[in-house]
Amino acid sequence: MARKTAARFAAPDAAESPAPLDAEWPEQLYRVLKAAQVRQVSYVPDAGHSALIRLFAADREVTSNVLTTEEEGIAIATGAWLGGSRSVLLLQSSGVGNCINMLSLVTMTRTPLLMLVTMRGEWAEFNPWQVPMGLATAPVLTAMGIRVMRADTPHDLIETVEAAAALAFEAEQQVAVLLSQRLLGRKKW
Repeated sequence: MARKTAARFAAPDAAESPAPLDAEWPEQLYRVLKAAQVRQVSYVPDAGHSALIRLFAADREVTSNVLTTEEEGIAIATGAWLGGSRSVLLLQSSGVGNCINMLSLVTMTRTPLLMLVTMRGEWAEFNPWQVPMGLATAPVLTAMGIRVMRADTPHDLIETVEAAAALAFEAEQQVAVLLSQRLLGRKKW
């Protein structure tokens, strides 16, 4: 009984994790971000980003920052840029709501920001609590002055993140790439 209870509250294993349509896209995305000279990654643990998080955690050239709340990643991205480093913030759509006030920092200071947002509350969502922020993510980011791009397929994702990284780091823009729930696969708990 204890084993079943512990398993219920543990992080999902590979069988329960989202099954992307193309299992190689996290590695391709990692290479894109490395080519964009990203040297810091900040995240609140998320099953949708888990493969990418593991790749960055194993990379000795990259500082991985585990956050207690998503808005800390905005401050880290700002500090990284001021220190001459590029960063990416990995978060879930439900965490975007936590960042709203802090986003004024990067929009007012014109600090480059690259956010990769795994979407919830969309395709095949099982948790009704994820739906409101899933619906509000793009409009809220846009209202805060963040350019929003979306990827629905692995091919779209790689091209979109390449374009977003160029906008963020070369044109000094604030960009969020939304990774659709369909791209990530159905969550099962």
